Parts: sequence; structure tokens; C-alpha cells
Amino acid sequence: MSAAHGTPAAPAGPVIVRLDGVGKRFPSGTTALAGLDLAVHQGELLGLLGASGCGKSTILRLIAGLTAPSAGGLAWAGGQAPRIGFVFQEPTLMPWATALDNVATPLRLLGTARAEARAKAERALVLVGLEGFGRAYPRELSGGMRMRVSIARALAVEPQLLLLDEPFAALDEITRFRLNDDLLALWRAQRLTVVFVTHSVFEAVYLSTRIAVMSPRPGRVVAEVRVDAPERGPAFRTSAVYADFCRETSARLGAALEMVP
Repeated sequence: MSAAHGTPAAPAGPVIVRLDGVGKRFPSGTTALAGLDLAVHQGELLGLLGASGCGKSTILRLIAGLTAPSAGGLAWAGGQAPRIGFVFQEPTLMPWATALDNVATPLRLLGTARAEARAKAERALVLVGLEGFGRAYPRELSGGMRMRVSIARALAVEPQLLLLDEPFAALDEITRFRLNDDLLALWRAQRLTVVFVTHSVFEAVYLSTRIAVMSPRPGRVVAEVRVDAPERGPAFRTSAVYADFCRETSARLGAALEMVP
């Protein structure tokens, strides 16, 4: 069925985590999420799209176990979470450490032997196109390169689920397009399941196999669009198919923004 009629996306694979009736209320009194239902399927690239403050980043933190729901719950296939990599909005690199040491840090925290951690960190840097930059410090790298280091750090733990919280928002358009393509290549090559947050309809359509459109705070999923598209790339960005998906997704986001909390 066509996404143009708002048909929920067909699953890419079995459900790996399900959020059922999830609510999140912070000590400040802010209710970020209420009655959220969302399933993440193995192998998909799921985009979370919505206005600022609608709880998109909170969903990632709930999935990562960095915070707990105030209502409802998360159910993992097999009863436990898989290995998770998390890429935050900012690279959050240690300025006193080299790129290689930054990437190796989570492995060392997991108790990985130094030599093995170094080897895995080197492989992760190669995956993001930073071979030869392991000795560079963050101050010596461009914004795009620092974000690549952050992605490499998440990949070094060999995650089965990769969470990205608007990692490209602060980058120039050329760098952002390049990293979008790199993410797609990594997703295909590593057979990852990816959940990412974005405010951009254009980025959501370009990257996602499925888009979950969220209502204003307190957030919940109010629409889904499946992006059944040919091979992504420069030709897709200028295609009529891409434009159609962007128009449909924009309409669904517009409708969501008009909802009264």
C-alpha cells in the first residue's frame, strides 16, 4: 500500500523493542511523552520527526536505558536489550584525547583489553572514512570529522541498534548530505537497526525506511509514512518520487502540529 495514503509501514523484520503506552514526566513537572506506542523492527532505519520538545530525544534515552518511563513500559525481544550505540547531537569528544583514544574509550570501559580495543577503534575509524586520523585531536578536526569520530565511537562496540539524536543538525548542508550518504552505506554494510531524530522532513525522507510523525508535547506517534524508494543517492534527492514523499510527510507533520495537547 502507498505511503501517500498514510498506510503504516510494513515491518522490515521482527520487532526488537516495543514501547507500550509510554509516558515520561520529569521532576520539573514537564510531561514529555504520554500514551506513546512505538515498535522498532530489526533492520529498519526509523526516523522520528516532530516539533522541538515533543519527546523525540526522550524516546532515544528511554530505549538506551538512560532514563526510565513514568508510565507504560518497554519490551525487548528475548527479554533483554541488544548492544546499543548512541550518537548525541554534539560529538562530546574528550579534547585531551586523540580520535583513536576517544573511539576506544567505551571499549575500555567495557573491560576490553587495550590491544583489542585499539584494533576495534582503528576499524571503526576506517568505517567512517577517517583512516589515518587516529592521532589527531578534536581541535584539529572539522565539525564533520568530529561527528564521524562520534559515530565511530558508537560503532566500535559493534552495536545491533544505533541511536542518533540529530547528529547532523549543526553541520553545513554539503557535509550533512555527505554524512547522510555515509550513514546509509554503514546501515547497509553493517546490517544495523537505526533510530534517528530529525526536525528535517527532507532528511527524514532521504534516510528513513519508515517515518514516525509525532504530535506536540506530550508526544505520541500520530502518523507513519513508509518510504518505499529506490537506491538512495543524489539522483533520489532530485527525483519526483522524493518530492512526493516530502510533500506527503510535510502534510502529515503539519496535521500533527495542529493537534491540541
